[in-house]
Amino acid sequence: MDFKLYDDFIKILEEELVPAFGCTEPISIAYCAAKAREILGEIPDKIEISASGNVIKNVKSVIVPNTGGLKGIASAAAAGIIAGDANKKLEVISCVCENDIKAINDYLKTASFQISPIIDGDKLEIYIKVYSGNNNASVRIAKTHCNITDICKNGNIIYKQSLPVIMDEPSMSADRSGLSVKNIIKFAESVDLNKVKDILDRQIEYNYKIALEGIENDWGANIGSILLKTYGNDIKTMCKALAAAGSDARMGGCELPVVINSGSGNQGITVSVPVIAYAKHLKCSNEKLYRALLISNLIAIHIKGGIGPLSAFCGAVSAGCAAGCGIAYLNGGHEKEIDHTLVNSLATVSGIFCDGAKASCAAKIASSVEAGMLGYFMYENGQQFYAEDGIVSNGVERTINNICRLGAYAMNETDEEIIRIMTRCD
Repeated sequence: MDFKLYDDFIKILEEELVPAFGCTEPISIAYCAAKAREILGEIPDKIEISASGNVIKNVKSVIVPNTGGLKGIASAAAAGIIAGDANKKLEVISCVCENDIKAINDYLKTASFQISPIIDGDKLEIYIKVYSGNNNASVRIAKTHCNITDICKNGNIIYKQSLPVIMDEPSMSADRSGLSVKNIIKFAESVDLNKVKDILDRQIEYNYKIALEGIENDWGANIGSILLKTYGNDIKTMCKALAAAGSDARMGGCELPVVINSGSGNQGITVSVPVIAYAKHLKCSNEKLYRALLISNLIAIHIKGGIGPLSAFCGAVSAGCAAGCGIAYLNGGHEKEIDHTLVNSLATVSGIFCDGAKASCAAKIASSVEAGMLGYFMYENGQQFYAEDGIVSNGVERTINNICRLGAYAMNETDEEIIRIMTRCD
């Protein structure tokens, strides 16, 4: 394999597969607020928060961890201001004590929060300005959850991002132009696993742990438990149940970290947990599991790269279909089997839309993982969807391109209507 592609793919994994504590949109707000407080140098008494519609819809219904069950933009910002450590980025509020939780709740009652939507900005954009006496500070995040583009204090520019926007996500420095299903499989089958072992071990540990927590305890809509109770505990049901349970715990404010994929903890859970569960069932070696996870992670990143981190396209779809590709590899599949698995599964569930982070994400995850596995077993039984069957085109990359066109462009009006419905601003 080309040495540059090899190095690029490792760097992509290092950039993408990072830990996050809580749903990434409210955590991004907490991070932005914590940074603004840091620049101000004191606790502000007035906070102005502007956010893009996609951020608003993903914060509206999800519990912010380490807050005692609080939801919403103001709660996320308050947590970042009172108890956040901006150096921890997506783990900004991972170290919060009981006294901090009380202080966060008290602060919400005394500080002035003004919240407004950003019109015609980036789909992922947050701007926070904080005030105390005659001093003020502001921080802007755009494109990705930790990508600070502007910092000001008392009208003076402290930092302004000057790098040209070459890619959809300027804070990501790895070259992603070489991503293709063919190249991903070559990389997964040839990479020295010592280069990626630590990254994958952390994903296995974190994401499987929160999945088990979701099964064993009462979180969200308990989709995982319902699946097991209704359909039994065969491996196909278990894959769906564990992934759904991890999401239910995470959306319910579970205080466990998750290794994300494409900027999303739910996608990180979906792309990894079914593959881990299936590998355990087949008693696969660690090497086989690692290579399957490389396939599932990078295929999900490949699909989402053409759509963007936030849109009306449900990210669980790309992650669930990519998990199906990892499972195909565990079962002995290679390029042909993985290509058909991906096309078959994308053709099945690509119409699922995103209406924010909340309990029903778990059910969408279960459906997407089901489609991923079905895509593989269709091909194993001599069945497939053919070119010109709806959005399916000749070749896996053309079909992925069709999905990206739908997610990045065609669903924009759908996205705006979803946001209007959720915010009741029509």
